[in-house]
Amino acid sequence: MNKIKFIIIGIVIAVVFTACKVSYSLTGGTLSTNVKTFSVQYFPNRAPLVNPNLSDQFVEDLKEKFRSQTSLDEVVDADGHLNFEGEITGYRTQALDIKADEIAATNRLTVTIKVRFTNEIESENDFDKSFSAFADYDSTKQLTDVEDSLLEEILEQIIDDIYNEAVVNW
Repeated sequence: MNKIKFIIIGIVIAVVFTACKVSYSLTGGTLSTNVKTFSVQYFPNRAPLVNPNLSDQFVEDLKEKFRSQTSLDEVVDADGHLNFEGEITGYRTQALDIKADEIAATNRLTVTIKVRFTNEIESENDFDKSFSAFADYDSTKQLTDVEDSLLEEILEQIIDDIYNEAVVNW
């Protein structure tokens, strides 16, 4: 009798495991299995203050995020199943923490990027929104001296936010 119970339990467990579809990802993505490609269009810099390298750096960093975090194939100069386009709309620095002698102790660099995301497979996940991030730096330093490291930090945050919105659906 015990053998029959074990056989029946084994069959039930086998049926449950084969009937259930488990989807997982080490990066937390929830992409449909039908999504195979992505494309990133050029993002022109339309901010009032322009960093000449920002567009290229952002586009390459966004592509690299999808290359390294997904198994999607990149489609160049075409619309992939996931397509990103938009423009850089903000690049500004402002003084923070004004001290008694009216000198800022800290400055803040803020970057804003408008993204139009199209998911050809699951159009309910499309979005058109702006992403913004900032990094603070000591006012005794010139922006040009810290700009590269600040941009690396800012773009990483913006790209993580874009990835999460497009793939993880947070």
